[in-house]
Amino acid sequence: MSSTSRRGPAPGTPGDGHGTAPPRDRGARRRRLPMRFLLPVLILVAVIAMLMLRGYVHSEILADHRVRPEAATDKVPQKILDGGPVIDTRSGRTTSLGVPDHRLVLTFDDGPDPTWTPKVLDVLRANHAHAVFFVTGTMASRYPDLVERMVKEGHEVGLHTFNHPDLSYQSKSRIDWELSQNQLALEGAAGIRSSLFRPPYSSFADAMDDRSWPVTQYVGTRGYITVVNNTDSEDWRKPGVDEIIRRATPEGGKGAIVLMHDSGGDRHQTVQALAEFLPRLQAEGYEFQNLTEALDAPSANTPVTGLDLWKGKAWIFLVQASERITDVLVVGIAVIGVLVFTRFGTMLLLSALHARRVRRRDFRWGAEPVTEPVSVLVPAYNEAKCIENTVRSLMASEHPVEVLVIDDGSSDGTARIVEDLHLPNVRVVRQLNAGKPAALNRGLANASHDIVVMMDGDTVFEPATVRELVQPFADPKVGAVAGNAKVGNRDSLIGAWQHIEYVMGFNLDRRMYDLLRCMPTIPGAVGAFRRTALERVGGMSDDTLAEDTDITMALHRDGWRVVYAENARAWTEAPESVQQLWSQRYRWCYGTMQAIWKHRGALVERGPSGRFGRIGLPLVSLFMVLAPLLAPLIDVFLLYGVVFGPTQKTIVAWLGVLAVQAVCAAYAFRLDKERMIHLVSLPLQQILYRQLMYVVLLQSWITALTGGRLRWQKLRRTGVVGAAPGAVAQQRVSHGGNERRPVG
Repeated sequence: MSSTSRRGPAPGTPGDGHGTAPPRDRGARRRRLPMRFLLPVLILVAVIAMLMLRGYVHSEILADHRVRPEAATDKVPQKILDGGPVIDTRSGRTTSLGVPDHRLVLTFDDGPDPTWTPKVLDVLRANHAHAVFFVTGTMASRYPDLVERMVKEGHEVGLHTFNHPDLSYQSKSRIDWELSQNQLALEGAAGIRSSLFRPPYSSFADAMDDRSWPVTQYVGTRGYITVVNNTDSEDWRKPGVDEIIRRATPEGGKGAIVLMHDSGGDRHQTVQALAEFLPRLQAEGYEFQNLTEALDAPSANTPVTGLDLWKGKAWIFLVQASERITDVLVVGIAVIGVLVFTRFGTMLLLSALHARRVRRRDFRWGAEPVTEPVSVLVPAYNEAKCIENTVRSLMASEHPVEVLVIDDGSSDGTARIVEDLHLPNVRVVRQLNAGKPAALNRGLANASHDIVVMMDGDTVFEPATVRELVQPFADPKVGAVAGNAKVGNRDSLIGAWQHIEYVMGFNLDRRMYDLLRCMPTIPGAVGAFRRTALERVGGMSDDTLAEDTDITMALHRDGWRVVYAENARAWTEAPESVQQLWSQRYRWCYGTMQAIWKHRGALVERGPSGRFGRIGLPLVSLFMVLAPLLAPLIDVFLLYGVVFGPTQKTIVAWLGVLAVQAVCAAYAFRLDKERMIHLVSLPLQQILYRQLMYVVLLQSWITALTGGRLRWQKLRRTGVVGAAPGAVAQQRVSHGGNERRPVG
């Protein structure tokens, strides 16, 4: 991508050198600035909130799986230990009740379960039996339709806490929270409240001890009746259908509260046992009733209305939304994983093939090398700090060049600096500020040669760059050539991160796209074009903010080959602050989207245009737009996994992905003959730098979807890239320190 301005800031805006905005305008501008951060942050917060909510209702957050061992019973009233399974401690009472003879209250814990609860309900309905379901808030929130079905079919629903903790470990505030959240789930799922409560890990009344009794007393003060059991089927052990029936059958026609489970694992034995148990005991004169029916008491379930009902419905809506959206995100992660690893594998394979092909000793682009002079176009807008280094690097070229500096209305004396150098074969073309595409078209009109090299005003070439860049034009099918753009100011951390990105991403990608014949972009910093090819597609266009991508796609559609010259190295000044990097990448991302949309017609065309449309455009859309947009999901789920578990597996998975990226990066650095030392910052780049790129891409999507328009913002230059590495020494030998020596 280009790093030179397309159009200077409008007069009167800050930083244009033509005037100062009034204080009121500056204040309005400052108030608008946070919006580019606000929308991505809001989306990130929403995704994190959904994950946290999902983790909460899946008992991954705030869950407490401790179970207290048995304790002494000396503080528990004897009449409770010897009494029935229904314990009432409301309003200071200390009473217990049993179920009358020939009445059975079937109770099912831990549901509802989407697989087994419907089957249990089917069996109960077929046998005209009622039961009590003690549901957890987590499961009721996730499967509200099953709770609603329970109530509609005449069953009672009781509370079993929200997250199923052992309440003897919990504070009173946590107990209140568990009960209120459980009620909230019932209100939203079925529009009811319940006064029945069964503590997790409870058993018979005589198992009440000094740790669980205070909990029973406390929940009584909150208006709940505690229901334990006096007949345990032990179906959770899966002892077999006959054994479950035997254990669930009371002796001598006595009444009982029977404990069963409709969730927590495979419950097919429970369902089979229930289908035999119900008709068998009904034939013996038993009735299967709700608890309040068996006790001839008012229903424990009461309808809710008004605000409580709407709060419950809102809760269920949020939980269901988080479940469905998270499921979509999980699918997105799977897609991203496939795309990322496919891209890595494809890049490694095709890059190796590309390097092997172009590095063969007998490799030639054509019968004869290209030796004819070329025109080098340097569009410049306020490049006073860089332009001398740029022009002097061209004067050291090993290939004959004509240099045209097109001054696009600069206000800092850029044109005068070039003119004062008095260098041979260097011309300055002045124009009013009209943008980079117009400047390049103006330069093209003034160029003398058929091959045209384009570069940025902040870039320096090596002596061999132009020669290497134009050799592919020996093949008459080649219409454009992409050079090897390098980060010149890589000593800072942000510069090192961009250096990794340039070598690993851009250049490795270009090798792959070269072989696939669908190169998406000729970098504005170093590219060459056949003049006739440019003229056939109408020259440079200002339809998009990425004119280099736009022109490259246009050339593909016109049938020209676009190739990559790995030895045509150019050293450019990368942004040195987050603000400048944001501005540059925002423009790149948005401009690429514009170019894809502009050339979407290639998808249905025939010939070379259709080939690019059906191969190049999908690849660019997948790897440069869609995959990077969804890739943050990996980091969000990584953070979630590290915090809430499984931590070890999550870290190992992340290290595995990082290792794959490190292999790709190391290979790319090896191909480009770069020092590996910069890869030390790769892990940090993945954690910090990549997040910035995510937000930039997200903002570009938002801008595109909302129909917003993005204007160019001029990057502040320092002139730190004075000469290509090794260029100074070569020039001293070649020119004896004459006027062609770069200044840096």
